[in-house]
Amino acid sequence: MEPQLLHRVTDGVATVVISNPAKRNAMTAAMWRALPELLEELAADRDVRALVLTGDGDTFCAGADISTLREPDDRQPSLALRAEEALAAFPRPTLAAVRGYCVGGGCQLAAACDLRFAEEGARFGVTPAKLGIVYPAASTRRLVSLVGPATAKYLLFSAELIDDRRALRTGLVDELLPAGELDGRVAEFVTVLLSRSPLTQAAAKEFAAGATDRDAHWAEEARKSGDQAEGVAAFLERRAPVFTYRG
Repeated sequence: MEPQLLHRVTDGVATVVISNPAKRNAMTAAMWRALPELLEELAADRDVRALVLTGDGDTFCAGADISTLREPDDRQPSLALRAEEALAAFPRPTLAAVRGYCVGGGCQLAAACDLRFAEEGARFGVTPAKLGIVYPAASTRRLVSLVGPATAKYLLFSAELIDDRRALRTGLVDELLPAGELDGRVAEFVTVLLSRSPLTQAAAKEFAAGATDRDAHWAEEARKSGDQAEGVAAFLERRAPVFTYRG
């Protein structure tokens, strides 16, 4: 099977699968290039309310497929950075579902998601120091925001892998699930996300990313949407709210 990004949209959830099983789902140059276009397409679909990124089989992603990065531009981290930034900018909640190795560019993509759920036995690493690559400033800042400066330096300086427990303890992972329970928990949690206010989620995502000049915009969006009134009414009437905001 050719290395590729598979995707499907079911009941408001887009699932993107990194598929290159022969090389532990390593990302080829073509896959790095394809991801921003795919994310743009999914973002334009107003029925998509959340996105799950995962790997084919028992590995999330072992990083970049170095054997395919032959052209001068491809040896730079720019392809991965563009894909990472596109993922971080996706306008709806994103969740990485991690099994097995989540290393190098794979860890870069997982860190760009809003949340990361992992199965026990997962291993994480940020490995540019093995190749003499300068990790991008934006990627470094994102990693520091997740795990703190000390752990970020440990990962970047050493390129050593850390286990699932340390990833959970340092904040790189949000939930750690026993073997066989990851898919069920991801489906359960995404169902929770779909039941909540898309307006709240969209604003929170912007603010958490550091936006400081969007309060008036989101106040106006809230006023136009009517979702606050619906949420309060649903609470008082003891029923599930029907939020209509789609951005």
